[in-house]
Amino acid sequence: PVPAQAPAAAAPAPAVTYDGARETRVPVKGVRKATAAAMVGSAFTAPHVTEFVTVDVTRTMKLVEELKQDKEMQGLRVNPLLLIAKALLVAIKRNPDINASWDEANQEIVLKHYVNLGIAAATPRGLIVPNIKDAHAKTLPQLAQALGELVSTAREGKTSPAAMQGGTVTITNVGVFGVDTGTPILNPGESAILAVGAIKLQPWVHKGKVKPRQVTTLALSFDHRLVDGELGSKVLADVAAILEEPKRLITWA
Repeated sequence: PVPAQAPAAAAPAPAVTYDGARETRVPVKGVRKATAAAMVGSAFTAPHVTEFVTVDVTRTMKLVEELKQDKEMQGLRVNPLLLIAKALLVAIKRNPDINASWDEANQEIVLKHYVNLGIAAATPRGLIVPNIKDAHAKTLPQLAQALGELVSTAREGKTSPAAMQGGTVTITNVGVFGVDTGTPILNPGESAILAVGAIKLQPWVHKGKVKPRQVTTLALSFDHRLVDGELGSKVLADVAAILEEPKRLITWA
């Protein structure tokens, strides 16, 4: 006898929503499938710790506005993310052991003497994390240019595979979605990821008085196999201190 056909419900349904349908099945493939696999692997391989700090970034926001008028920065993308990236790079320079990876096969910690700075980018194809190669060696205008190119290339869906390989540490800007912060999952092979929340006008005690100030919350997740609480705290505190008082970009650089 001819075997009975499997019921239609067992076959994968196309990603189409019909009028009155209560469910839609969407095949997972491409970028989303790769991202899902990487995130599951990271979450269940590296023991994550996340720390938080809320910081007054009013002076940083003023500096952003001043830099927009600076002739050295003309034609470049100047925004808070640029100074947050620079702050993280300075914090890594002051605490270089954060910039590392765990080699499971050889049971070694690999310390990186360069920073390939990943920037999580939402694209029509899904979330990708291209990185700026040797970001630690770039001047602020060079970093701004690299950030601008990274974002525009990602939005156009033209990010190359090479641009998404070799990252050492990542920034994810969840503030663009209007949320305060998150607990980010490490990009595979990296030891730290910084989430930046929305920058909002809030009442804040400044010089002994409650005033409206620009405030944000930062969250740093790190791999507790190679980054202990002291090191993670120092890095997060350094980033916060720089954003609170951005002249530290000069004194600490």
